[in-house]
Amino acid sequence: MADICILGIESSCDETSAAVWLGGRIKSNIVASQKVHEDYGGVVPELASRAHEQHIIPVIDEALRKAGTRLEDLSAVGFTQSPGLIGSLLVGSCFAKAISLSRGIPLIAVNHMQAHVLANFIEPPFPEFPFLCLTVSGGHTQIVLCRDHLDQEVIGQTRDDAAGEAFDKVAKMLGLTYPGGPQLDRLAQKGDPHRFSFPEPRMPGLDFSFSGLKTSILYFIRENQKQDPGFLQNNLEDLCASVQDRICTILMHKLRDAALQYGIARVSISGGVSANSALRNSLQEYSSKYGWEIFVPKLEYCTDNGAMIAITAYYKYLSGQFTGLDAPVSARGIFA
Repeated sequence: MADICILGIESSCDETSAAVWLGGRIKSNIVASQKVHEDYGGVVPELASRAHEQHIIPVIDEALRKAGTRLEDLSAVGFTQSPGLIGSLLVGSCFAKAISLSRGIPLIAVNHMQAHVLANFIEPPFPEFPFLCLTVSGGHTQIVLCRDHLDQEVIGQTRDDAAGEAFDKVAKMLGLTYPGGPQLDRLAQKGDPHRFSFPEPRMPGLDFSFSGLKTSILYFIRENQKQDPGFLQNNLEDLCASVQDRICTILMHKLRDAALQYGIARVSISGGVSANSALRNSLQEYSSKYGWEIFVPKLEYCTDNGAMIAITAYYKYLSGQFTGLDAPVSARGIFA
């Protein structure tokens, strides 16, 4: 299987990425980000799809060049089918279909969230099965029970907003520019996480909720600003630290509950929010407390990237899970 060569294309949101899997490892992983959304405080779908059209050819060319391969060398091409922005998904899927048709090679549809989980298998150490994966991003928050590479079950998920969305929207309340999550993290590292207290939602089972937390933070800021117009500016670092601490404790409490409920001590985190410093520190603390064996992908494989699509396509290639040229894309999707 060492000669299997797979091109993975990711275009679900605002990163255009392509990666090549060859010789049993990722040989290249090229990502083009989109700065155009900073002026709008969030991703504008139409602008995102236009930027993908501009980036996709040079990104794929660079991925192939860096891997020392050509289109003629490809065994298959994988693409993000769902979930994501429809216009963005269409750019990547249409390009992948064109390659598949022109080269006569298999086409492999990949679920974006399943790919985030399998990012844990891009570079060692690899988790043994079964393990739990907390997948946290701007659009999703899930706890996934992983029995095998392609046998995954969502056992808990957000009922409203995702953790990454909560970070970004609270950052906007605090006057930070887009994307606010990473800025909030940097400021939080200088603040006191116990200075301010925010409520933890009471959700049944292993599901999450962040909409109520956002509302309580908004009201808290408004009330204190009325009494002290300089409250936000004078307490920004402590506010960031307290908000970040609450979001991370919500995530970790549910992950702990899942580990105890299923009797599993192998735990991983993935997705863009897994780059958050407080969440990584919390995972280390819980590992020491509960005896977990923990796994976290490299930072470049946590955010949206082609490598996670390529490795998922690799495992689907081995199991013969191919799709036709009529495969649709979807804003929402479940693991296939």
